[in-house]
Amino acid sequence: MTNPDRRFVLTLGCPDRTGIVARIAGFLAEHGGWIVEAGYHTDPDTGWFFTRQVVRADSLPFGVEELRERFGAVADELGGSWRVSDTGESPRAVFLVSKDGHCLHDLLGRVSSGELDLDLRAVIGNHPRLGPITEAHGVPFHHVPFGTDPESKAAAFEQVRGLVDEHDPDAIVLARFMQVLPPELCAAWSGRAINIHHSFLPSFAGARPYHQAHERGVKLVGATCHYVTAELDAGPIIEQDVTRVDHGDAVADMVRKGRDIEKIVLARGLRYHLEHRVLVHGGRTVVF
Repeated sequence: MTNPDRRFVLTLGCPDRTGIVARIAGFLAEHGGWIVEAGYHTDPDTGWFFTRQVVRADSLPFGVEELRERFGAVADELGGSWRVSDTGESPRAVFLVSKDGHCLHDLLGRVSSGELDLDLRAVIGNHPRLGPITEAHGVPFHHVPFGTDPESKAAAFEQVRGLVDEHDPDAIVLARFMQVLPPELCAAWSGRAINIHHSFLPSFAGARPYHQAHERGVKLVGATCHYVTAELDAGPIIEQDVTRVDHGDAVADMVRKGRDIEKIVLARGLRYHLEHRVLVHGGRTVVF
């Protein structure tokens, strides 16, 4: 029996020109594809076109592999990059953490309740503190200690890489991991490694952003979910949000309020990524 809720998601970014929408819609209509969601965007600065199409899987006479083959031929005509995903396959994820548990607690709750549809393969921590809560949710926890000298850090990152790569995850979530990924990992996990930065980037990048914000007397603090690149805190932004603070808030108050925003922004950003709503072009994103 077919599942009427199962969807195929097609995304495409290509040079803009006349007829792209008609070509894609015609291709889907030719095979009986029932479009249930469609988004389009043209960037006039780059001359690039973006689209995300969601099709009922049971409306097509073939499966996802044949759809990829057939749509790939259309996408090759148009140029650019494309993807076809299947909502019947839960995306795989690995979380990287340290001592602060607010983001992990929130994500584990969302996964456990079914709010986030993902296959959480493992949580890796550079501190053992979050092991018990992870294992209480039935998820394997791996403690990889990090030293302070370059050699021990390099060895630790190599161990982390092995633990992550064995699952070939669709998302590697730095849920307050508090370690800077080396360039080779940024490259290997490009487009899959997602970070939550406790600041409304590009303001107050780097360490201790709440202390920086307090010193400047800001009235808003925020959080930024972004893809990880070799340039620290400068990857393409997926999601951001803010909350108000005032002159009476100490740094501890700003940290507390900021943690609430961090949890929400990370969960939203991860959801957008898992649902293939984020298309990256250069240093910018289109989020459908």
